[in-house]
Amino acid sequence: MFPIEADYIDANGIAFHIETCGDPDSPRLAICLHGFPELGYSWRYQLPALAELGYRVWAPDLRGYGKTDRPQALDDYTLEKLMEDVAQLIDASGAESVLLLAHDWGAIIAWHFAIHRIRDLEGLVIMNVPHPAVIQDQARNFRQLLRSWYIVFFQIPWLPEFLMRLGNAKLIGSMFTSMAVNKDQFPENVLEVYRRAAQKPGALRAMVNYYRALVRGRGMRRMKERGYPPIETPTLMVWGEQDAALGKELTFGTEKHVKDFTIRYLPNASHWVQQDDPATVNEILRAWVRHETVPEPLSP
Repeated sequence: MFPIEADYIDANGIAFHIETCGDPDSPRLAICLHGFPELGYSWRYQLPALAELGYRVWAPDLRGYGKTDRPQALDDYTLEKLMEDVAQLIDASGAESVLLLAHDWGAIIAWHFAIHRIRDLEGLVIMNVPHPAVIQDQARNFRQLLRSWYIVFFQIPWLPEFLMRLGNAKLIGSMFTSMAVNKDQFPENVLEVYRRAAQKPGALRAMVNYYRALVRGRGMRRMKERGYPPIETPTLMVWGEQDAALGKELTFGTEKHVKDFTIRYLPNASHWVQQDDPATVNEILRAWVRHETVPEPLSP
């Protein structure tokens, strides 16, 4: 019923390329934030489902990604600027009500956006990234430190970009296929979308600069100093249990930081949960948005 179309929106000095779906005059906006090394395209299964629920849906390529503008300085990728991008996109929409959905790096932005109440939200949906206070509590979890080796690797100048660019950005494609449970969800034509975007001039540096600004730019320390007041916004967490990068234990205790919290684990989905098992994710989203009983996925 609702086709996915492309548009550009100017916000915070950036021209954002956006995948759009739904009634453009709807006062309810659902904005979907992707992660690394994804694009707004990663929400292709959720856009029509959210549009059917009455939302105007925007899935932007985040700054530095895809067809969105690509500033070059490290300081252009601080959490403060990333949150302001979301705030100004919301302002540009003119929406009366906003549902914020986010995965991976997008979820890091979304958690802090909700914690610090940058804009009012009707709901928050987080996929496969833990609450920052829980990450802090798990800072000395040796198993998780091993899983997060890539964050340290990304602090090295130029080498990560060089390696990811090799062989038509082969490593970018293998990030999806090596971790996915349902590998048929990532055929060659899908992988090529991500590989082609990563090879745009300056794209890989911009993508890695998110991690560098968080660590070398002391973004993590600044967020810690601001604290983590409890989130008032109703929040749904959807977690693919076969996540090779983030352990399920990082979800434990989230309810201490979110006053209205629902979590559903998908036993047969990976870190790429909304692409790996889109039918189950969409079923959960529909029920939660409609204030119905949210189904509990079962192992086959």
